[in-house]
Amino acid sequence: MYYLDPKVETLYRIFDQNARKDYIRLDLNENPGGLPQDFINKVLSSVDGCFVSQYPETLQFTEKLAGFLCTDISHICLVNGSAEGIRYIIQAFTSPGGRVVGVVPSYFMFQVYSEMYGREFVKVPYNEDLSMDVNNIIDALTDDTQLLILLNPNNPMGNVYSDAEFETILAAARKHEITVLVDEAYHYFYPKTFIKYALEQEHVFITRTFSKLFSMAGCRLGYVIGWPDGVKMVQKMCTPHNTNAFAMAFAEAIIDSPEVLQTLIDKFNEGRSYIIETLDANGYEHKGEAGNFIFIRVKTNADTIVARMKAEYKILIKSYEGIGNFGTCLRVSIGAKEYMQKFTEALFEIDK
Repeated sequence: MYYLDPKVETLYRIFDQNARKDYIRLDLNENPGGLPQDFINKVLSSVDGCFVSQYPETLQFTEKLAGFLCTDISHICLVNGSAEGIRYIIQAFTSPGGRVVGVVPSYFMFQVYSEMYGREFVKVPYNEDLSMDVNNIIDALTDDTQLLILLNPNNPMGNVYSDAEFETILAAARKHEITVLVDEAYHYFYPKTFIKYALEQEHVFITRTFSKLFSMAGCRLGYVIGWPDGVKMVQKMCTPHNTNAFAMAFAEAIIDSPEVLQTLIDKFNEGRSYIIETLDANGYEHKGEAGNFIFIRVKTNADTIVARMKAEYKILIKSYEGIGNFGTCLRVSIGAKEYMQKFTEALFEIDK
């Protein structure tokens, strides 16, 4: 007989089908400028018919990535974007009806995957001043909690955890025998990392992506880091050849080209400094200590600004509601200075 899983039928999803070509894209935390074209051309120059026709082989790139991370391949599982790794960790390390604890707002797929597989997603909200009290996270942990999800930095809030805060949370998780997943998608915009815990201890995972600073969102490549036995369980969930050859070729070339990575970092830092200084000079409150995004409390109406930015200036941004004492505000991806100039000039024209 025909069957449809009711958890899928009732699952709430939003699908973005916008045509974004020819817009300045500051809505999805991408690099609006992308990788340098000469770098793109250099990587593609090695592509031939066999490269395209053959199934991708992962060993060479995994070894390259392991060297880059100062570890070995037993600690790494390649995935098709870090979202795939997150999905498999939830599937493998929680049970139907099991508790998954996470802060909100955050990357929505944590909740989606939890609900998709019949888990109970327990939300730990931010304070009105947009701060996160780690004691609120610890208070949500119970003996029947199976997974705690943290983000460092958090999308979209931009907050981070100190070493002391993380170790306090980790100790509480160990007391209740809870696996901990730390998503570090925005690691290179905030270089502090908790990777050592995933490499040295059991029941700690780190997920990362090449979509953000590495500017490869169109290629879909990420990885899971953890203790070897845990990584094996994630690998069991993966489909054959789940990462594509183009993604690994570009990622390996970036790792082998530190000057390209440094240029990306320098351009981002210049753009971030510019937008913060410009917003401060014009009396705007903003939030986002880390990550490649920023919340902006506007003077008029955030939804109107989003619509006018798109229609009149061909700039894509997002509005978020219920962001503590910011109310409904803008979230803007941070990119090179030239894009931040265009955004702020448009903002000051509209928001008055």
